[in-house]
Amino acid sequence: MAAPKWRALADKIAAQIDAGEYAPGAELPHIRALVVAGEGSGATVHRAYQTLAAEGYVTSSRGHGTVVRDRRRIRVPLSRYGSVLTPGGTMGPWESATAAQGLQGGMVVLPPEQLEAPADIAAALHIAAGDPVVRRSRQATIGTEVVQIQSAWYPLDIATAAGLDSPGKVVGGILGAMAGAGLQPTEADERVTAWVPSPAEAAALSIGTTVPVLLVERVTRDQAGRPIEVVRITGAADRLELVYDRLPLGTRA
Repeated sequence: MAAPKWRALADKIAAQIDAGEYAPGAELPHIRALVVAGEGSGATVHRAYQTLAAEGYVTSSRGHGTVVRDRRRIRVPLSRYGSVLTPGGTMGPWESATAAQGLQGGMVVLPPEQLEAPADIAAALHIAAGDPVVRRSRQATIGTEVVQIQSAWYPLDIATAAGLDSPGKVVGGILGAMAGAGLQPTEADERVTAWVPSPAEAAALSIGTTVPVLLVERVTRDQAGRPIEVVRITGAADRLELVYDRLPLGTRA
């Protein structure tokens, strides 16, 4: 059975995007132009464009038309943390990882908030639910595009010692600021899961509602094993390549 016309048109344009005929940032033809070219009715072309947006190929907005979305993967190695533990640096983990690939990575930082620890965050930080914590929310960007949404929680004493309760970007990254305050971030656990984004997440990341997102949860501990940071990162699965390489393998005696 032949595919519906809108599906066939969406597949045709998707193949053209994959082949590089439409580069990231290029605007697709207006609906009327494709109708005139015989690609289908206005309703057919409109639904094809809606499908491409839902599948993450394009973004559509009033005044900007339908634009090909950049889906080139960003390599995010676990080793990005080790490179920013020296105090006084200028780049955090995200900026270091993207700069290594010739990309202009940045951070949009929202003002920190002091609040009562939710039960799940309290459990991860080994504190009591309701204890004071500082939450820092930020958006990791490539150019002007938001690629990750990040929220991080810190026990109040840790945030105060490292200056994480002050507004503005932490130059050199939070781990470097912790190290500069003598907190010695020593080890981290990362857990990665995936799901379909909520409407708010899809809107923030400019992705379609069928593009899966990755959730990375990291717990950082100091030299005494105390959890000093919980970070939750949400990013489009088709933009991120999480790399856990050169990990030691234990041997049995």
